[in-house]
Amino acid sequence: MSVNKVKSLVGIVIPDSTIANQATDLLLEHGTEFIYNHSLRVFLFSSLNGKRNRLKYDAELLYVASVFHDLGLTKHYSSPDLRFEVDGANAARDFLKSHGLPKESLQLVWDTIALHTTIGVAEHKENEVALMYSGVGLDVMGEGYENLSAEHREEIVHAFPRHDFKKNIIPTFFGGFEHKTETTFGNIKADVCAFMIPNFQRKNFCDCILHSPWSE
Repeated sequence: MSVNKVKSLVGIVIPDSTIANQATDLLLEHGTEFIYNHSLRVFLFSSLNGKRNRLKYDAELLYVASVFHDLGLTKHYSSPDLRFEVDGANAARDFLKSHGLPKESLQLVWDTIALHTTIGVAEHKENEVALMYSGVGLDVMGEGYENLSAEHREEIVHAFPRHDFKKNIIPTFFGGFEHKTETTFGNIKADVCAFMIPNFQRKNFCDCILHSPWSE
């Protein structure tokens, strides 16, 4: 895998600690160049949003969360029955626990990853959770694009190319949970299943209510 490793970009320092480097190694071992570039862009976009809004955050934890946030899509970390976001969150928590980080840090990173596709909730959580959610939203859907300068945009995309991102991200998502599409119930990733599977039948919340075992 040919990837770009830089120490800093657009005024943002890329964490270079033992934890950060080992997390990167896991991403390179189990991920793809496409996911690597996306994850690094997410970290940079998240950090720029934090800087622009003058928010305090733990850069190392934000970096680890960014690195692990899509690893639940990979074969190595994917479970048979959990949401991919939870798989990635569990992997990050186990990784950080092996380094002796306190439970508060483990929970913060777990929440940051597990909630990164949960619209309407993540943006109201701790700064790290909200910032990575914003970075993902910017890279995937262009949310906050107007706040990103053309100079920063060009530098980041040059360092970490998008590689026809719009065309490739949806099948990349789907490849991570096509064996467990039921885990997308209640989440935006159900839209991915509907896009990729002809006549996909979504689980419906109202049906769950009306067909519950209660007599009334």
